Amino acid sequence: MKILHTSDWHLGQSFFTKSRKHEHAAFLQWLLEQVDTYEVDAVIVAGDVFDTGTPPSYARELYHGFIGALQGKQCTLVVLGGNHDSVSVLNESKELLKYLNSHVIPSTYGNIDEQVITLNKRNGDVGAVLCAVPFIRPRDVMVSEAGQSATDKRQLLGDAIKQHYALLYESAVAKRNALLAQKTTNQTNLPIIATGHLTALGVSQSESVRDIYIGTLEGFDAGGFPPADYIALGHIHRPQKVAKTEHIRYSGSPIPLSFDELNTQKQVMLVEFEEDSLQPNLQYQPILTPLEVPRFQAMAVIRGDLQHIENTLNIHEDIANATPDAPVWLCIEVETQDYLTDLQQRIQALLDDKPAEILQLKRVRKQASKALSQQRNVQLSELSVEDVFEARLALEEIVESDEQAETAGRVERIKGLFKEAVFSIQSNVEDLQELETTKSIAESAKEQH
Repeated sequence: MKILHTSDWHLGQSFFTKSRKHEHAAFLQWLLEQVDTYEVDAVIVAGDVFDTGTPPSYARELYHGFIGALQGKQCTLVVLGGNHDSVSVLNESKELLKYLNSHVIPSTYGNIDEQVITLNKRNGDVGAVLCAVPFIRPRDVMVSEAGQSATDKRQLLGDAIKQHYALLYESAVAKRNALLAQKTTNQTNLPIIATGHLTALGVSQSESVRDIYIGTLEGFDAGGFPPADYIALGHIHRPQKVAKTEHIRYSGSPIPLSFDELNTQKQVMLVEFEEDSLQPNLQYQPILTPLEVPRFQAMAVIRGDLQHIENTLNIHEDIANATPDAPVWLCIEVETQDYLTDLQQRIQALLDDKPAEILQLKRVRKQASKALSQQRNVQLSELSVEDVFEARLALEEIVESDEQAETAGRVERIKGLFKEAVFSIQSNVEDLQELETTKSIAESAKEQH
């Protein structure tokens, strides 16, 4: 049984006003080639197929075009909803895609049996059982009550997610045993695979990853995952293991979704289960092979003072090989002690008709302080919500108490309340986006009739 594990496509992303359409089209074509080359039995997309709840039409065309191109390859597709995905958008073609050997699981809401899927090999034999877990929205697995603290909510959500995994795994074991009893496969056992779209504790994130479960769950303990033979995760854009465990993996995003991801080699995971890899405890030891995804758009980060930046631009290999039709996208970080009002013009002049475009320009001051009072002339767009809050909090004088721990506890409570407020606002925004998407779909259907 061979599976390709990928995630976080973010189709439709606008990257500093630039479309990623050609990159995503090139990646999907490359992915189809890997399906043929390695004779893959199933492709698992572990969440965030789209970048927003209302993806542009070309993003939907890429998505459905990929599914169409996958037909005839005897390869099953499993699509899991992520925190960026709209449940309504994924639901609108879900029933149709069932007839195209594709399973779409937008959310955990609904029939639990639909989230336990039998995966077949190319020859039609049963090859694995999948616990298809998408992004778990708190409202789908728990009910908040008045008076609950942030700690209570964190504990309840963590327990609810763990319980959901345990329930699905129990159902998957029952299905596996039934399939083996029915002699639907020549194997003596079947691997069980699980998915997820969340933040596991201890992972390395990037700037493009938006925190989920803000104010309630900062990270899910890997000990809460079921004893599946492989766990395919999404949401974190850097490929990595979880808790130093080989079989729990983030595949990462296939293209860089922020400039700080350029130092990470993008990949998809090829996961192979062979009968002779079955261990004495009836667990499989999958063969894991990272398949490196080519870079489809030249991008670079250049740091230093003005002189160093000028020298680098003149000798940069990507810029030398680029063309005006396919320029290099640049992030320029200028180290300067003084505020230069004409910095944009100076940097632009250094390009001197070179095939490159500046998408992001940052000022990096030496001996910079986190305090807002010392962050003069910093653009608000360069700061995150958390940066602003931390800098503002640093200006406050927290009254010292007799017990240092009490003072520290007061600061943590303030931070906790802030996180809860951000979480509440983001949840309301997501609910409104979901409602607008549902209304848009309903109006389109009404017009067609």
